Amino acid sequence: MKLLNPAELEAALRDIGARRYHRLHPFHGLLHGGQCSKGQVQAWALNRYYYQAMIPIKDASLIARCEDQAVRREWRSRLVDHDGEHEGDGGIARWLKLTDGLGLERDYVTSLRGLLPGTRFAVEAYVRFVREKTLLEAIASSLTEMFSPVIIGERMAGMLANYDFISRETMSYFDKRPPQAQRDADFALGYVKKNARTPEQQQLVLAALEFKCSVLWSMLDALHHAYVDPGEVPPGAFVPAD
Repeated sequence: MKLLNPAELEAALRDIGARRYHRLHPFHGLLHGGQCSKGQVQAWALNRYYYQAMIPIKDASLIARCEDQAVRREWRSRLVDHDGEHEGDGGIARWLKLTDGLGLERDYVTSLRGLLPGTRFAVEAYVRFVREKTLLEAIASSLTEMFSPVIIGERMAGMLANYDFISRETMSYFDKRPPQAQRDADFALGYVKKNARTPEQQQLVLAALEFKCSVLWSMLDALHHAYVDPGEVPPGAFVPAD
């Protein structure tokens, strides 16, 4: 292993995204290309809700063991982004507007009764990773946000163009995410480039981003298996009307 300079480390991180980010998953091709049924879109939104709901839990656990005040101050904005300043505000509330607009009962969505086991295992593995790994690895695992503005742009354009049951208001979650994700990714990338000072630390950083990409990919694997091919919905999971 050799020590990478900051530009080389960033290039290696971006290469991981180019090869492993979940915008490349076949399910997203179907979703953004208008090839999903309403039930398949509902299943995606319902399962993704659990990921959205657990992000502030993950971030709070990171803050709780961070001794650097500057990092804690910066990371707090992520809690506000998702939880909001008051009831009905924030990213989680906007995601529930999406599931509402898709005709899913809110109590059913938030109860998690229809969740795929694969979704639960993947999300909880991510939360556990952030709680248990080093702070450097925990922060590096958030760097999938470097790649999210592209997938959000594809999602907004594709879904608004292809589904008559989707509206701009329904998709309001995605209006605010690109600048938030860019801000967060810039901070995390700067932190990683500054604090990964040895070849061993840099390898941990790269592995952390690979792990996070695998989390997102496995969530789509579970959706594709249950609702596309072979279409085997696990017992207790959401069953679309169509």
